[in-house]
Amino acid sequence: MFTHVTVGANDIEASRRFYDAALGALGVEPGQGPDPKGRYWWRTRMGAFAIGAPIDGEPACHANGGTIGFHAKTSEMVQAFHDAGVAAGGRAIEDPPGERKGPFGPMILAYLRDPSGNKICAMHRQG
Repeated sequence: MFTHVTVGANDIEASRRFYDAALGALGVEPGQGPDPKGRYWWRTRMGAFAIGAPIDGEPACHANGGTIGFHAKTSEMVQAFHDAGVAAGGRAIEDPPGERKGPFGPMILAYLRDPSGNKICAMHRQG
């Protein structure tokens, strides 16, 4: 459905290190960049994710109520994503990483806030 997602970052290098660690734990190659607009890009066959300073020159801020979810191939990768993200300057939020049951079946989830406050999640669907 999506081709790419971009979030704003106030400290590009802190955010790049965070996403290299957290997404690296999911098997994603390090971010490429910066591009001519100063953004870093993480690409997979499923789509792309980018960070950058807002083009309008205003400070980056998180989307209250927004979450960006990243696919994890295994439940162990969800925990690795969480641990790597916290070690690289992210903040653990919500419940600890683990199984959640809901209308879409059991899932393993971990939620973090990146250095700019963006809410992200790693998810592995069981079964």
